[in-house]
Amino acid sequence: LLLRWRRRRGLWRKVKEARQRQERSLVQMEMAVRRFREQLPSVNMISILSLPLLELSRKLRDGSLPPEHVFYAYVGKALQIATETNCITEYLQESETQLQKAKMTGKLGLLYGVPVSIKDSIDCQGHDSTLGFIKNINKPAAEDSVVVQVLRRQGAIPFVKTNVPQSLISYDCKNLIFGQTFNPLLYTRSPGGSSGGEGALIGGGGSILGFGTDVGGSLRFPAAFCGICALKPTGNRLSKKGIISGVLGQKAVVAAVGPMAKDVESLALGMRALLCEDMFNLDSTVPPLPFNEEVYSSTQPLRIGYYETDFFTMPSPAMRRAVRETKQLLEDAGHTLVPFELTNVDYVIFNFCVRGIFADGATSFLKMFKGELEKSSMGLFFWLAKSPNWLKSVLSWIAKPFHLLMPFIGFVSFFSTVDEVWSLHHEIEEFCHQFIAQWKKLNLDVMLCPMLGPALGIGYPGKLSVAVSYTMLYNALDFPAGVVPVTMVTDKDEEELKGYQGYFRDWWDRTLAKAFHGSVGLPVAVQCVALPWQEELCLRFMKEVETL
Repeated sequence: LLLRWRRRRGLWRKVKEARQRQERSLVQMEMAVRRFREQLPSVNMISILSLPLLELSRKLRDGSLPPEHVFYAYVGKALQIATETNCITEYLQESETQLQKAKMTGKLGLLYGVPVSIKDSIDCQGHDSTLGFIKNINKPAAEDSVVVQVLRRQGAIPFVKTNVPQSLISYDCKNLIFGQTFNPLLYTRSPGGSSGGEGALIGGGGSILGFGTDVGGSLRFPAAFCGICALKPTGNRLSKKGIISGVLGQKAVVAAVGPMAKDVESLALGMRALLCEDMFNLDSTVPPLPFNEEVYSSTQPLRIGYYETDFFTMPSPAMRRAVRETKQLLEDAGHTLVPFELTNVDYVIFNFCVRGIFADGATSFLKMFKGELEKSSMGLFFWLAKSPNWLKSVLSWIAKPFHLLMPFIGFVSFFSTVDEVWSLHHEIEEFCHQFIAQWKKLNLDVMLCPMLGPALGIGYPGKLSVAVSYTMLYNALDFPAGVVPVTMVTDKDEEELKGYQGYFRDWWDRTLAKAFHGSVGLPVAVQCVALPWQEELCLRFMKEVETL
């Protein structure tokens, strides 16, 4: 008992240290901004913050805007948003030195002088990548991840790291070390996750370009919940070297790293900057495909597939309306829209995604929680994962007739043998080929899909893991998918929500109805999807949707 008490005290000491470092970061930011304002009181910060990224980077490169004006404008705004939403875990103080160096070298990369924010799980030299785990405190990264190295070479200035949910396998944004991050649009709502700190910071205007990761919607949820744009590329389009994933070595559901910003043009600039010789040299496992300007700037009418529901998670009235209105506007703009029939999404989610991620009986996932102070909201899941196989089989058998227990069937019927994992991988490949065949049969360029929204209340994502169906499908398929906000929840949507029952009319459906409730004025997005390696076409389609 004494040993346990001493161990726990040691862990709490580390948590306290990390929190103090976070507080110190905010103080450093405040002092840096104050110093700058004292030296140059006449700089108009507000006009700098109102510039879109393309214009801002042009002014930085042609010398009409000094990089330090931009830098301190964003440090000031980021500090304000961090105070309101608790989205920043650490200030990268070396960014001030980098700012000076960038000016001296005079080498103008595509992102020269642009301050960028970085998700906690993306390595920045000398800083922790905690994933919300105490065991990762005071373990600074030995070197920058490839993405961060390339951003620096392109002149960008990574200046803060942002908060994530513990383990990243969640679409809320809370951990024991840094606490809960709030949605900048409404503090009672989740900012989404796992790139929730990024969503809150960019949504609040404290960063103009950020980078996060996505294994089930972790870029797309925060973008949709916070009213901004994001792109999840094909898994291997951008380098993942130096990026820590939630479940190491898992290959059934493909993770990706991608940009988040207020508009699509900014995402395109972020991709353009990363898809360069530097990245291909630093990580030779990434295909050397530079950004295809021709595809991105094309004005050819598109043939667009669409669906309003996946018949698994019933869309909220606002989600359905977002797809319908966007479809109509796209048709009015001269594009052709073709209905696409989705089938077996429940099978994909449980048999491919859940069983794929936890194919080792969740051993590697559980290992991360070993020795931590808190097991977050996963009590039942932990109990199931640790239970012996015979008990899992019995539970799986009992649960089958009840829809209520559907997600747990996935959790319970873990794989145990290698041949089953291989046959799973084979099944996913087959599914992918079938999906592409259906896509080609309809002769589609891109697809318009619903995106979960509006933002759920804090604490709800943990209870509603089933609602990842709209996003996770495209991690299993490994297609590029982006998110663009298109509308806001209306009083009529709110009224229609009263009749929301879901497809299974079970506890999950009732809980989701509650989670959507009281959201008038919050943004709702759609998902734009393309075939693998067609990021430029995906972005081009997103730009069409954005400008409707």
